[in-house]
Amino acid sequence: MLVPNLRGAERALESRADELNLVMSVSETHNLANLRMPREKSFAALQDVIRHVDGRTPINISLSCSFGCPMEGDVAQDEILRWSDRFACLGVRGLSICDTTGMAHPAQVSRMVEALQQRFAGLQLTLHFHNTRGMGLANVLAAVQGGIERFDGSLGGLGGCPYAPGASGNVTSEDAIHMLDAMGYDTGMDIPKLLGLARQMPHIVGHEVPGQVAKAGRISDLHPAPDFVAALREQFA
Repeated sequence: MLVPNLRGAERALESRADELNLVMSVSETHNLANLRMPREKSFAALQDVIRHVDGRTPINISLSCSFGCPMEGDVAQDEILRWSDRFACLGVRGLSICDTTGMAHPAQVSRMVEALQQRFAGLQLTLHFHNTRGMGLANVLAAVQGGIERFDGSLGGLGGCPYAPGASGNVTSEDAIHMLDAMGYDTGMDIPKLLGLARQMPHIVGHEVPGQVAKAGRISDLHPAPDFVAALREQFA
């Protein structure tokens, strides 16, 4: 459950949420735009939430703009590790490293994943990608090959960020799962059922969605040949 502040944490605890997700940006400008406060103030507020929860419910921290900020540009990897360290010292269960504005590329992801695995092997690590520049699935694959097993996604590729010009939604869950399944990874997902749900998304939201596999079908889905192909087979036999 996404928790914005101490009051939200109290409500989440009352509703027996199985995990609290706290968010801040590693970009000062993005944090000011998105959360209306500097990073240090965000950290202090989230620290209060963590202390209030006091281990009663696992906490995950999502660090936005970890692969770049459209207002500041590159965000140094050391900066992501510094903020991750500060939260790890507070005893959180996991970290989500977020490409909030779709600026990541696979080589950058590989470097980040290697550094995270080395320093935070004891934490639950999640990667969060957007497909704004068409590299979402490539970034998922780079992270998987680096040892990451947890990802955020959305059916149909819904989502976005109001402070990222041209931003698309999160990586499409069904497309990423289909890709990994085709490559031999055991995702544990019922892909036909997932695609059935994904095909309902345009009707639910009232517009087309970016997901591709729901439109084209799985690569294992075969289709009948045109009727004239049988005659051609006989002609060239």
